[in-house]
Amino acid sequence: MSGEQYDVVVVGSGASGGWVCKRLSEAGIKVALVDAGRRQSDSNFTEHEPDFKYKYRNRAWNLYTKSRPIQAGSCHESTLSWVANDLEEPYTTDPGMPFRWVGRVRITGGRTNLWGRHSYRFSDLDFKAASHDGYGEDWPLSYKDVEPYYDLVEEYVGVEGLAEGLPQLPDGKFQPAMNFTCVETLVRNGMKEKLGWTLTQGRLANLTRSVNGRAPCHYCGPCSRGCVTHSYFNSAFTTVADAVATGRCTLIPDAMAYKVLMDSGSNRAQGVLYIDRNTHEPHEVYGRAVVLCAQSLESVRILFNSADAQYPNGLANSSGVLGHYLMDHVWMGGGALGEFPQLPAKPQINGPNRPGGIYVPRFQNLPGGAKSKYLRGFGFQTWGDDPEPSYKAAGFGEAFKKKIMDEQPSRMLLRGFGECLPAWNNYIELDPEGKDVYGIPVLRIHMKYGENEHALIDAMADTATKMMEAAGAKTIKPYTVHDREPGLGIHEVGIARMGTDPKKSVLNQFQQSHDVKNVFVMDGAGFTSTACQNPTLTIMALAVRSTDYLMGEMKRGDI
Repeated sequence: MSGEQYDVVVVGSGASGGWVCKRLSEAGIKVALVDAGRRQSDSNFTEHEPDFKYKYRNRAWNLYTKSRPIQAGSCHESTLSWVANDLEEPYTTDPGMPFRWVGRVRITGGRTNLWGRHSYRFSDLDFKAASHDGYGEDWPLSYKDVEPYYDLVEEYVGVEGLAEGLPQLPDGKFQPAMNFTCVETLVRNGMKEKLGWTLTQGRLANLTRSVNGRAPCHYCGPCSRGCVTHSYFNSAFTTVADAVATGRCTLIPDAMAYKVLMDSGSNRAQGVLYIDRNTHEPHEVYGRAVVLCAQSLESVRILFNSADAQYPNGLANSSGVLGHYLMDHVWMGGGALGEFPQLPAKPQINGPNRPGGIYVPRFQNLPGGAKSKYLRGFGFQTWGDDPEPSYKAAGFGEAFKKKIMDEQPSRMLLRGFGECLPAWNNYIELDPEGKDVYGIPVLRIHMKYGENEHALIDAMADTATKMMEAAGAKTIKPYTVHDREPGLGIHEVGIARMGTDPKKSVLNQFQQSHDVKNVFVMDGAGFTSTACQNPTLTIMALAVRSTDYLMGEMKRGDI
């Protein structure tokens, strides 16, 4: 396929890349989708198979980590081949600054194969955060600019949830919400009555009613192993499938994008150079525009590897900002476990298993409210709180079988997700010596959490304890993890930030390069700040908005 000509070359088939391809191809535009992964298929999905069917019963962690010491922690034995081999595709970090680059997926659909599916809108408290507290920069857009695209994405994706009327967490176009458990109802009511804080159903991209032939969730449980009913949003069988079905989108699988090809005489991109993962041979594909949706770190790696005489420090990096302001959520930095013996629960072996759990939206540093000693804030999520059989119970035989299924106190573990402030000294660059198995220079990552993030961690434990007390928990165990490694949130953003000033940012509000007008970066790299909500819904909404802008520019002949 070397040298083929298209209208637009898109790199990456995940949350944003799928939408870009769908939007363009359905408008009659010829698209090449260059993707590092092999093709995804329903035949790869194993969510209904028990562990005992597998060779190692999903227990051979020492074996899995031999080739995937970073990735294996987020995988099942059946999905190991979905993610990168860490030995073949390494990255480096500074001593004393560990970073866990988890979720490097190598199959069509990218991270939407493995994501947690929490889908929350940002508000102007997030987009205009600097105007509220004076730190950093505002985004070059507002909630009103993105709102119609949130609507469009939610109605197609299918997001279940409850309308709560909270200005810091705008309501969306929801499918009917899944039900609360008894303990969730108890905590929800106690928090609201005594603290004034809201606990709501997690807003998940899992269907509760059919959409476009996709069936409602049937509560089988292990979403990260696929879904044969397509009940959760995976771009492989939604946006990418729609794009390919038009006949105008060509999926090029197993293609590791190396660099953007430039026309030296016009300051315009003309295509992408990629390496075939199977043959290790280089190929080129050409287009009027290039859209990088490879995942923040990968997209910026491509830009750094595209350096030339005009842009010696990386393509589209006249500002010197490219690679800086790396952010990832403070994932499970603090929280509390509460037990409720007044609500005994019996373990269930065969489900039903509701995906996800509840969400406690940010309640700190809100407009008109009390100010904390720290900036911004955090929310809480739960998952996996249903009681499990007590396999460590004493005894054997019939008595043991009965004992492991005894009733237990209901439990809730509140897990904090905190906003990470943008900092210049959190950055990525190319490692001057390292290359992956395909000959592509690898990243060196420099990141650590600062004083504000550590203050959030302490506050997570304190406030989660108050919530458990308000709900009447009898045993409360707060926790903090101050040595939590960045990267575990799998929400890396900010390293090609948007802004109005080309001297202080890489992209404009439409995720278009200030320097090279036909290069766009439509994943999370453009985020100006993180907020504390999961980023994927916003990534998709911005991608649709920016793609519409790209099509307008192409129609006018400016691209």
